[in-house]
Amino acid sequence: MENEQLTVQRAIDGDQAAMRALWTRHAPHIDVVVRRLVGQDADLAADVAQEVWIQIFRALPKFRGEARFGTWAHRIAVNRTLNALRRSRRTSSLEVDVEDDTASVEPEAERALLAASIEEAAGRLSPGARTVFLLHDVEGYTHEEIAAELGITPGGSKSQLFKARAKLRVMLAHLVDAPSRHTIGSNTAEHAAPAY
Repeated sequence: MENEQLTVQRAIDGDQAAMRALWTRHAPHIDVVVRRLVGQDADLAADVAQEVWIQIFRALPKFRGEARFGTWAHRIAVNRTLNALRRSRRTSSLEVDVEDDTASVEPEAERALLAASIEEAAGRLSPGARTVFLLHDVEGYTHEEIAAELGITPGGSKSQLFKARAKLRVMLAHLVDAPSRHTIGSNTAEHAAPAY
């Protein structure tokens, strides 16, 4: 932690190696945040991630160290991505090919398949529902924070989340209804959208 504070201070002073060190350490997390919010458009995600890092380095002199650098950068990533999505207004949904693999798999592979399935299903939600679902259930934002970020009411956020969860239950029902050798008999809809 203290070492990172020194790296941040060096980056604020214009040290290119320190900036590169911050980018190397935090870029994977920032990229995941951006990709989740953007959805299936890889080109847009790459453009937004680049904008995010430009904004992070521009805002670096304002970093006071009240929060960890990663937390501060995460917030910039969410805000910048939401702004980019507002600008782009991309509403086309993409078809997602789902592989039919009924072979027996190990628990780690099952978890990876489940996470990938949830990610794909979330990408098929409407942009508003996907954004609220990801901000609330994945990123941990409250409905009040989401409302402030998106310019909607907390009730609108709750409504979008309800719709997103309902659609995800339908899209992921095949995972719940198909008996697994580890979870025979667990076919309730509550298990369709675990947190990841």
